[in-house]
Amino acid sequence: MKEETKILVEKGEMLPLMEEFYTIQGEGFHKGTAAYFIRVGGCDVGCHWCDVKESWNAELHPPTAIENIVENAAKHSKTIVITGGEPLTWDMGPLTKMLKDRGMQIHIETSGAYKLTGIWDWVCLSPKKMKLPTEEVYRKADELKVIVFNNDDFRFAEEQAAKVNEECILYLQPEWSKREKMSALIVDYVMQNPKWKVSLQTHKYLNIP
Repeated sequence: MKEETKILVEKGEMLPLMEEFYTIQGEGFHKGTAAYFIRVGGCDVGCHWCDVKESWNAELHPPTAIENIVENAAKHSKTIVITGGEPLTWDMGPLTKMLKDRGMQIHIETSGAYKLTGIWDWVCLSPKKMKLPTEEVYRKADELKVIVFNNDDFRFAEEQAAKVNEECILYLQPEWSKREKMSALIVDYVMQNPKWKVSLQTHKYLNIP
């Protein structure tokens, strides 16, 4: 990467863009909503069950000027979801300001492992055991989405729920490869602990990208 480009990436004026696409939000509170997804490369949290491992290495994804990203987004939707990878690896301030200036509603999907930068209308926090969220992200999370891969994840979910604000909506979501077994366990758990809600990856059931 050229030194000039590297500096722009560090400032958040260019980002390693993996993909961008218009689709239906499949998970959590906004499921069923048409949204434009911006997937940023780069993540060192390292979930072994991650379904987008190709996003981990930022160097595989071309540094892209945020002006171009915003122009593409504006053609499709007023609801923007920034995901990864781990988007907070980078400074989200410049991109989100530019999107806000265009009147966008901006959501982030994050593990919360890094400093919360940017202007957000909705923060979906999906914490991971390997690298826990910062205190600021816990405070500002609008929804907590814990992926359930094994039984210990219920314990982890309760630990995380104790750290978020009182208004935060709590979701348990089965990891896709374990969805049949874990969905049944989650249903039982939510019925016994109704502060939680069930989240499913509905876009996968509908074969939506």
